[in-house]
Amino acid sequence: MHRKPNYLQAESGGVRDRWLISYTDMVTILLILFVSVAAQGLKARIAQVPLTPPAPVAAPVRPKVDPRAALVDAERKLKPQGLDVKLEPRGLVISLQQAVLFASGEDQVNRQALPALSQIAVVLRETNNKVALVGHADTIPIHNRRFSNNWELSAARSLSLLALLTTEYGIPESRLSIQSYGSNHPLDSNDTEAGRAANRRVEILILDDPTPPAPR
Repeated sequence: MHRKPNYLQAESGGVRDRWLISYTDMVTILLILFVSVAAQGLKARIAQVPLTPPAPVAAPVRPKVDPRAALVDAERKLKPQGLDVKLEPRGLVISLQQAVLFASGEDQVNRQALPALSQIAVVLRETNNKVALVGHADTIPIHNRRFSNNWELSAARSLSLLALLTTEYGIPESRLSIQSYGSNHPLDSNDTEAGRAANRRVEILILDDPTPPAPR
């Protein structure tokens, strides 16, 4: 068998190896070029995509509630009972004449007034609103063994009514307050007996001020 000289074999192998190295370098360069071009194209496409801000989350729609709805409802329930009820800016006023609630010059509630007070207490228990008990008097001076003036008498009548509402009808004391105006807020003229009778009264004022129910 005829063989090439060793120097020819070595030279031939060296050329082949150098060719393989050059081919590998070229493939690597092409791969790097391809990756670079692909990355640039991807970056350009991302830059062209508009940035859309997230859609705002709509707040839940809450039904409108009339803040005086409880007072309007109380007025609707009490008027058919024949009570003197009037919705005013300060709240719902239930006006009770002194002749219905108290004997002249006294602060103890008459038993005859209990049916009307019971109807009022039912409505008070159905609301969480605060309640003011407001005493009024006429201008005729009073002086007896218990009270030296109309201020004391009207305040004592409010306090007696408060005690009755809490002990007999279960209205929480935290909802109640008392006020005394004496003869300073008359409804009518104090020059006539009818006017003075209208001025002697106790108002149960359901305030436009709901309070949260007490924790159980």
